[in-house]
Amino acid sequence: MDRPGFTASLVAGGVAGVSVDLILYPLDTIKTRLQSPQGFKKAGGFRGIYAGIPSAALGSFPNAAAFFITYEYVKWFLHADSSSYLMPAKHMLAASAGEVVACLIRVPSEVVKQRAQVSASSRTFQIFSNILYQEGIRGLYRGYTSTVLREIPFSLVQFPLWESLKALWSWRQDHVVDSWQSAVCGAFAGGFAAVVTTPLDVAKTRIMLAKAGSSTAGGNVLSALHGVWRTQGLSGLFAGVFPRMAAISLGGFIFLGAYDQTRSLLLELGKESP
Repeated sequence: MDRPGFTASLVAGGVAGVSVDLILYPLDTIKTRLQSPQGFKKAGGFRGIYAGIPSAALGSFPNAAAFFITYEYVKWFLHADSSSYLMPAKHMLAASAGEVVACLIRVPSEVVKQRAQVSASSRTFQIFSNILYQEGIRGLYRGYTSTVLREIPFSLVQFPLWESLKALWSWRQDHVVDSWQSAVCGAFAGGFAAVVTTPLDVAKTRIMLAKAGSSTAGGNVLSALHGVWRTQGLSGLFAGVFPRMAAISLGGFIFLGAYDQTRSLLLELGKESP
């Protein structure tokens, strides 16, 4: 990928990530509290719904930038030998690679953020310091595997669906989709992916919030899912599905629309500059 494309993907991804995380943060807090083992009310209810936002704000730009740089690079790298029927597989590989890289930044931010969301009386920096003191660097990466196992299936659904919907819409109207049309495709793709991957999100939340040293804190996704199923059944596995679907549908609209718009604008500016 050429330098203008690399820079455009980096900046556009970062702008999109910050936009969606800050706008939809209250819905994310509600979803986390619904999935918390202590229950919605004890985790804070509707109080302090911006708890932990400094962690989200600091992690948003580099996290989203890392994802889109990797996503666009892998798409570019695989482009030469890809037939049209292999396009969904190419998008799946690119999205999976993007998630593995982005989670290196996302997981520490997510661990601190989620603990702040269910303990609104504690400051974000205090939570960060306590994790480092009690669990070390490994504590910040608790749930890395479960996060990757949530994000890869999510991306395997969302990104090929987003790209396919854009291609279909472009074909129907005989020109490339506008940014708002890309955003609509992103909303639909994100909402659908959010619903089908909610059990994995519940498992990730339980692992990140578990008491240090407990069996759940060990990070076994299947064990976490089994524990939720045994105690709460199907409703427990889909806890927070509606705020998650709403947040990710809106997030897909803002995130993917803002990404396409910002990247197109930056590439146009790059063409105009000498």
